[in-house]
Amino acid sequence: MLLAAVSLMLAGCFLSPGKFTSELALTGGDRFTFTYDGEIFFLGLSKLAQMGAAAEETFTPESCLSDEAFEPRECTSEELAAQREAWEEGAAERAAERKKQAEQMAALMGGINPEDPKAADELTKLLLRHKGWEQVEHLGDGLFRVRYRISGTLAHDFMFPVIEGFPATNPFVQTFVRKNGQVRINAPGFAVQGPDSMMGGMMGGMGALAGMGAMSGASGSDGEAMAAGMPKLEGTFTIRTTGTMPIRANNTDDGPTATTTGQVLTWPVSSRTSQIPTALIDLGS
Repeated sequence: MLLAAVSLMLAGCFLSPGKFTSELALTGGDRFTFTYDGEIFFLGLSKLAQMGAAAEETFTPESCLSDEAFEPRECTSEELAAQREAWEEGAAERAAERKKQAEQMAALMGGINPEDPKAADELTKLLLRHKGWEQVEHLGDGLFRVRYRISGTLAHDFMFPVIEGFPATNPFVQTFVRKNGQVRINAPGFAVQGPDSMMGGMMGGMGALAGMGAMSGASGSDGEAMAAGMPKLEGTFTIRTTGTMPIRANNTDDGPTATTTGQVLTWPVSSRTSQIPTALIDLGS
């Protein structure tokens, strides 16, 4: 299970939204304001990523099979002793592998060791050090409550979140500025089921992490307990324009809504969301 968690982090799937509201306001010319208010889940700081290491420190005998029908049977004391001896002999190798995996996760988290009891505090300080992060609170088990707000110009591409020392491979929202004065806005972090979503192509979305219970042989209450460690994806993503900014394309259900100052696009987001919210907007002159 720890290996599965590390593999997800190496693939760039190490953080995800929980409950949130987010808005990108295009305020005229190439000006914008982006906000994200809600939860962010860091896989590397969760119990899910640490369960494998804890399990490896407990000897669990394997089933023995009968010679005739190859059906499970009770192991003899000699067989149990042989299994324990083999498990103890592999202790050094398991410790080395855990150290390697911890180093891999630390490299993906700006040098923060996820096994350090103060790791959450270090990450909180790291985020608050940077512009835009107005509030960061660790709720426990890798889940943070944050408030982020930043304003700027679309003279270049933009992505959220960007964290110092973290790979820039896990975006919730991206903007791509084109030479013709248009901006493409994608929100890959706000979809979990579709093949084009941030994680859908690899594991069917963040919700599939709960399936690691089955991968490790856990079932019933064990699998449910592991699934309980994952945040519920639930929120709203809004794009708000000011003035006359033609919306060239979007994949909302109802299209843009006119306001007294411009237009609004709104996407409700949940664990059933199958399409990445996307829009193409002409910024105008």
